[in-house]
Order: sequence, then C-alpha cells, then structure tokens
Amino acid sequence: MAELLISVKLKPNKLKNLILFFLFFSATVIFAQPITKYSTTNKKAISQYENAINSFQEGKIAEAKKDLQKAVQNDPKFAEAYSFLAELESDEKNYEKALEYYDISIKNNPNISYRRYLFAAQVALIIGDYAKAKSFIDPFLKFPGQKPIDIERAKQIADNANFGLEAIKNPVPFNPKNVGASINSEFNEYFPAITADGETFIVTRELRGEQFYGGANEDFYISSLKNNQWQTAKNLGKPINSAFNEGAPTISPDGQSFIFTACQMGPSFGPDRIGAGSCDLFFARKVGNSWEKPINLGPEINTSNWETQPSLSIDGKTLYFIRGSRDNRNRRSDIYTSILLENGKWSLPKPLSNVVNTPGNEQSLFIHPDGKTLYFASDGHPGMGGLDIFMTQMQDNGEWTKPVNLGYPINTKDEESGLIVGPDGKTAYFSSNREGGFGGLDVYSFELPENVRANPISFFKGQILDKETNKPLEAKFQLIDLEINKIIAESFSNKGNGEFLISLPIGKNYALNASAKGYLFYSENISLKDLKSTDKPFIKNVLMSPIKEGEKMILENVFFNTASFDLKNESKAELDKLFIFLKENENLSIEIMGHTDNVGDKKMNQILSENRCKSVITYLANKGIENNRLTFKGLGDAEPIADNNSEEGRAKNRRTEFKVVKK
Repeated sequence: MAELLISVKLKPNKLKNLILFFLFFSATVIFAQPITKYSTTNKKAISQYENAINSFQEGKIAEAKKDLQKAVQNDPKFAEAYSFLAELESDEKNYEKALEYYDISIKNNPNISYRRYLFAAQVALIIGDYAKAKSFIDPFLKFPGQKPIDIERAKQIADNANFGLEAIKNPVPFNPKNVGASINSEFNEYFPAITADGETFIVTRELRGEQFYGGANEDFYISSLKNNQWQTAKNLGKPINSAFNEGAPTISPDGQSFIFTACQMGPSFGPDRIGAGSCDLFFARKVGNSWEKPINLGPEINTSNWETQPSLSIDGKTLYFIRGSRDNRNRRSDIYTSILLENGKWSLPKPLSNVVNTPGNEQSLFIHPDGKTLYFASDGHPGMGGLDIFMTQMQDNGEWTKPVNLGYPINTKDEESGLIVGPDGKTAYFSSNREGGFGGLDVYSFELPENVRANPISFFKGQILDKETNKPLEAKFQLIDLEINKIIAESFSNKGNGEFLISLPIGKNYALNASAKGYLFYSENISLKDLKSTDKPFIKNVLMSPIKEGEKMILENVFFNTASFDLKNESKAELDKLFIFLKENENLSIEIMGHTDNVGDKKMNQILSENRCKSVITYLANKGIENNRLTFKGLGDAEPIADNNSEEGRAKNRRTEFKVVKK
C-alpha cells in the first residue's frame, strides 16, 4: 500500500525517488548517448565509454559500470565517464559515491555540460551536504541558456541549501522518546491519531506474513491511557480492519467518528471496497463501544486520483485530506478541504491556497483541535531537502499564515512526516526508524519548540442522560463562542451510551448547548477566558429534562450589565437557541422568570428582575414568537439557589430561567 507508506519512511524513500525520477532519468539519458566530441582523445577510453552506453541500453548496469571504471583508468580526466558513473550511482541511491564522481567530472572539465552542476547539487542536497550543494548551484545559475524548469529546480535547491546551513547553525530543542512497547512492536507503526482528551491513541501497524495479501497487511491498533500509562494496543477489529490494507486515520476530537484510507479498490476486493481511485477515504461512526460498517465518502471526496491522510476539524464539519495526482513527468500531492453540508453530504473539495500548497508535494497533515493550527509535511517549501514538517495557522479572516519550518534536528536531510500534536499543544508524536526502537518504524513523542506549538485545549466530556431514567440519549450538542456568536463545534453524543466529548480551546467564553427531541435543551456556561492551565478538564454528565408542564430550566448564557436590563451581546446565542426550541415545539408556552441577588433595595431588585424578563420576551417576540406563548414573572431576590454571602453564590442567584406552562 505504497500510497500510505509513501510519507513515513525517514530515509531516502519511494517518494524522494518519485520526485527525483525525472531529474535522474534525464541525466542518465544525457550521459548515456554517444558524443561526437569527447573531452578525451584516448581512443581506448572512448571505446570503453561507448561500450558502457551499449550495456546500459541493454539493461546491463553492472557491466556498464565496469566499462566506465576502465575508461577513467585509461584517462583519469575523462569528465563524461565520471558523469555517467555519477548517474548510475545515483540511480542505485549510492549518493555519496555519485557526488564524488560529479566532483571529479566538474573539476576535470567545468564547461562540458551545465546540467551536471544541477544534478550534482541535487545529490549533495540528498546527503545533507548543503555547502557542497551551494558550490554547484551558484555557478550553474551563471550559465547562459538554461531551461526554465532547470532554473526553477536550481532556485529551490539554493533555497534549501541556504535554509539547511542556517538551520544546522541554529538547532531547536529536540529530545524524542519512544512511547513504549504498549504501542510499538517488532513491526512498523506509523500514522498515529489521538483524541482531544489525549486518552485514546490509534496507530497504523504493518503486519507481515505469507497469510496476508501481498505479504503484508496494514491494520489499526488502539490503546487507552490509564493511570498515565498507555495500555497494550489491541487490533481495532472488524468491521474497520479487514483482510486488506487500512491506514492513515483521523479520529474526531470526541472519538466518535473515524475516517481512514483504504487502497485496494474494485469488485475483486469485495463489495465494501468498490471505490473511485487507487486510494479512497472511508467513514465510520461509533455506536456504544462498537464501530458501524465503514462507508465510502463518495464521489464528492473520492476521485480517480488517490485520496489519503485525512484530518477532521474540531467542529467535525471540515475535512482536510491529501489528494495526489500524476502526470507524465512526476507525481504531486496537495492539501484539500471539504465542508459538511446541511444535507449530510460533503462539498466539492477545494485546495488550500498556494500559501500552503506548492508545486511540490504536501503530505501527512494534521489539524489540531484548537481549530486553527495545521501541521503538514512538504518538499516544496524551503527546508532540509526532502519532506520537512511545517506549521501554519488560520487567521480570523480564514487565510493561512506563511508556513514555519519546525527546524533542525526535528527536520533533517531525510524524510520527516506523519506528525500529530496532543491536546496540550506541545506534545508531538511521530514515527521514526531510529536506533533503539522495537523494530522498524516506532512512534516517538517530543516537546515542540514554543514558536510552533498549537494552542492548548481543555475538554468537556461525560454522558448525556435522561434526567428521570438515566437512559443514554443521542443528543446534538454545540459549542458556541459567545463573543462572536459562532458555533465552534457541533456533533452528536453516542446513541448507544450517550458519551460525548467536546474540545475547548482556551482563551474564550463558551455556551455549551445540547438538544434532543422531546427534551428541554441543556445550557452550560464555560468560561476559559483567563484559564492558564488545562490540567483540570470539565467532566460531568449532562442530565436532560423531558418536556412537561412545570419543568424549569436556567438559561446559563443570558447576561445583563450590572443593575441594567440591557441584554449583553453574548446573550444572543442562548436566546437564539431558545427561539429555535420554541419554533420546533410550536404548541409550547413558557414563563420567563428573572432573579437577582440580595444586594441593594428589594423593590429595585424586583423591578430589575421584571424588566430583564421583558427584555428576553421582546427579543423572542421580535424573532417571531407569538406573545400569547410568552409570560413573565420577576422574582427579585425571593428565590435564591445559593448563599448570598459569597460572590460565587450571588452570581448563581442572578439568573434567568423559564418554566413550561403549557405543553
């Protein structure tokens, strides 16, 4: 399943070979042609060089190399023979040897072919010799008559070489630690995924054996965090895992939705694997503790190209993924996004702007549950030479900031990718085949440098239950930024067990609303404006009251200025929710009740509470709710629900609520 593995190898790999194929293929063709005029007059050397050409054209690479070695022995200054040797070594990934031969060729005859400088610079970049790469590119750019595509390549090499030299001079802190045998094994583990509470970890594991189709099978393994220790990862099992390959997953922040990549397509792989291209994206939801049968995301997302490496946003409504395409020269991949529409279908995907996407390859993306920090791998932005990991953030206007390279030694001359970041915004996970692991690629963690961290998040989790029966409910819940009255996240609780989890980016004040047919909606105010630590998440069950006469509900997100009955702007989200509730339950009549604390004159408090009720009724009436469905009662400080001797208690007593008076 090359489309999945393509971005996790941390040594020169299949992706780099694809990127360099056209470059090296062109070079080999150039040097494997008979030349009418050589830089040598040694007839024996020329004869051996031409014998090498014939051997190469017949596919006899070893014989071609032997003939070339003889040619340079007969004339140690035979520049063309050294160039041909360099290309053959490049094709076999013997880059150090190739660079040595290029060096000799150019020193012997600096002027026979300007493209040798470009090829030599590319090889130097692959092995991380940035100074050497610059020494070849600088003279190359002075040659007249280069092709535009070669100039473009040369400038990219120069940018990478300059970046590499500076990055090595200014390393960033990097101390990766293997996450341990509970997640890693003797097999390859890669493409990790984590929930917003940091307590569920999923990884792709490549199992090997003759019993598997093609000798290998990629499955998902899942681990839970208990007592601050990862438990032994277990096979996620059917219906998500199959006899074929699955990989590159994303799990929604609440852990209830799962999107992944499957690459064996067509009727021969069974009815569940009929897709549009070489790799498609599939979706599954969790019901209780089990997963539903995965479904293909359909033609809106999947095409005849390959779609892979999805990542789901905090609100569950934006899907980021990689779409690959191939032309006659090479293969490229870009980051695309699609929006979940009201009808439950995904919009036609659009590529991210060229601030993020490049003419090169973007891979292995991850959108953090802070909702705006995106990590991805790219070989198109200035970096260390191959795939480097970058960070960009969405601004308030929806545009992305210029990507920031995570720096050396997080990024190196090899391929780095497959990075995700935990809810604290600083703990990163990635795969590496470095020494000291359990075998092949293992998952490691490390702490990100401060300048490339995501915003930390807290979370609210629990179960949504019927208040009277404790029966789990499938309820729709929304997280609303009160300052801008914008829905930040929206999802449903698990219909099997009522579980829910919602990410809470810090620095904001939120309304959390839950709604289910036949129940009063639930209201919670969550203030994270001044929160400094995410160590204490919000964990509680949401109890929803069936609609019945006499049932009361506090509107936790209705606010007034001190001693005023003018509604604050932050109240609109809650009152709009109440409006929708009344529209959906058109026979319902309610009484708005206002309460104050005991500070000040009782009579004034009574009047204030009545006026606040009137403000709420006016708002609802202006939205279209009939006046005969709305009554009010100002109660002043007559019905406290907390001790008025503390500010916290007084704040609870200053409240607005409603009561069902007619069902």
